[in-house]
Amino acid sequence: LAGCSIVGEAGVESAPYDLIKTDIDSKTETQLEIREYKSMVLVSTSMDDGGRNSAFRRLFNYIAGDNKGQKEIAMTAPVYMGNEASENASGIKEQGTKIAMTAPVFMNNDAVKNLQGNAMSFVMPADFTYATTPTPNNSKVIVSEVKNYKVAAITFSWTLSDSNVEKHTKILLDWLKKTDYTVVGKPYTAAYNGPMTLPMYRKNEILVPIK
Repeated sequence: LAGCSIVGEAGVESAPYDLIKTDIDSKTETQLEIREYKSMVLVSTSMDDGGRNSAFRRLFNYIAGDNKGQKEIAMTAPVYMGNEASENASGIKEQGTKIAMTAPVFMNNDAVKNLQGNAMSFVMPADFTYATTPTPNNSKVIVSEVKNYKVAAITFSWTLSDSNVEKHTKILLDWLKKTDYTVVGKPYTAAYNGPMTLPMYRKNEILVPIK
């Protein structure tokens, strides 16, 4: 999996959505979309408590079996999967059914209403419902459900550096001004690849809640 991640995704299931509108930015040739996510179950935690790495470890431990259902939810690609996270999970493997994790990893998602500040979220696979998603053992990890969630999205490569995020957020917001949609939340990021992936092959997105 580490080898596959160097040049992009390794067959990870992506969160399904209905495509309402698509366009291409003429200057950068980046893809622009209006999407509606009919239903998503999110497992989330705050990034303000220990930073991005700590947030990832809490979520990784959850999908590796740190939940009241003792289900092991296995990733099929190493999205931010470092050695430390693997070591933390080693004591709770083989305790449940392996279920492929869904991409992307959301960061700073306004859809998580029960978390204040900056949140990181994993999307549960489509065959999980809110009712069947295991309850986290860690009180800092919460499960939530989003329905009929409409966003504008821009897809781009390279890294999620501040300059790259700012550049593509501006392109997306400028494009939205030419449409009939209204922004109803702050922009947030979505990552599809792990740190082993070469920057030019990475898939990143900026999403903006709209109506």
